[in-house]
Amino acid sequence: MEIQRIDRYRVRLPLRIPFETSYGRLTEKAFDILLVTDELGNQGIGELVAFEQPDYIEETIDTARTIIEKHLIPLLVDTDIQHPKEVAGLFDGVKGNQMAKSSLETAVWDLYAKRSNKSLKTYFNDTRAQIPVGVSIGIQTDLTKLIDQITKYIDLGYKRVKLKIRPGYDLKPIEAIRKKFPDIALMVDANSAYTIKDIHHLQQLDAYNLAMIEQPFAANDFLDHAYLQNEIQTAICLDENIRTLRDCELAFSLGSCRSINLKIPRVGGLTEAMKIVDFCKEKEILVWLGGMFESGIGRALNLQFASQKIFTFPGDISASDRYYYEDILTEPIEIRDGDIRVPDGLGIGVDLSQNTLLKYGVYDTLFIK
Repeated sequence: MEIQRIDRYRVRLPLRIPFETSYGRLTEKAFDILLVTDELGNQGIGELVAFEQPDYIEETIDTARTIIEKHLIPLLVDTDIQHPKEVAGLFDGVKGNQMAKSSLETAVWDLYAKRSNKSLKTYFNDTRAQIPVGVSIGIQTDLTKLIDQITKYIDLGYKRVKLKIRPGYDLKPIEAIRKKFPDIALMVDANSAYTIKDIHHLQQLDAYNLAMIEQPFAANDFLDHAYLQNEIQTAICLDENIRTLRDCELAFSLGSCRSINLKIPRVGGLTEAMKIVDFCKEKEILVWLGGMFESGIGRALNLQFASQKIFTFPGDISASDRYYYEDILTEPIEIRDGDIRVPDGLGIGVDLSQNTLLKYGVYDTLFIK
């Protein structure tokens, strides 16, 4: 498989509802769609999901673009690729920059599946046709509006609610949700907003029967997370900490968590993600799939990967209209009776809407042989 050209759409989609976390407030999402074409004319599609600010992790969409253009593309186009698992090895010499790597690596996986006339999910173990999904709710200080928003999503069929929290916004909204929905699967996500000094406050969350507390401390705090996990009953879930399989091994060895939020772009692509899933299965760690405000391309990739039956906990995938007025697909991803169907087409199983791409994006060519 020889790469003949790589094209890109730089896209910005406005959010239907502003999304607030401990990091800040998001009103639109910028992302790049990468098109990788082989010598037979097959085209694989990947998505660069890095945020514009270095607040979630160090990588931003601008730094990722530089790494892609100056370092990753030259490595990719100079190689006759036999299997997409080789791409991770090709990129080993470039340290970090996992989201940049993932955007190309996942495009090559899509390309490889299309060359083979297969759906991407056929490369994973024990898959299903549709999956249950959850919804992530940003910080909403008006508790009446918060409950109304959650009610709407539950009525749509979402089977798990994740609430973003921060110091000063945690116990009251959680209590309000639990009073209205005593049985809903509920978890909270702190996005590193707390420190070890808040341990006694965080212990109060045990009273609310939460599925888990996601990323209470900073992304390098494996030891502090281990100490907290030993002091609370609720499971800790790590997100920003997990960039590689080695991070999972470290977290397991220290007892830093009982759950892992796996995001394909944050670990560099599907090859590393599959290793992490195998490790979690072996060690009986709950692993589930998180989201990054993806467009329909990243969402379809997540659906293919989350079709594996090991993902028993509903992930942050959701329907296209959860975040955006318009998706960039010819057919938007929809939720029905609480489940989303895994696309059946070749590769990631979806097609781009050229009209929507041109409406919200700018096209350019990064490489042509």
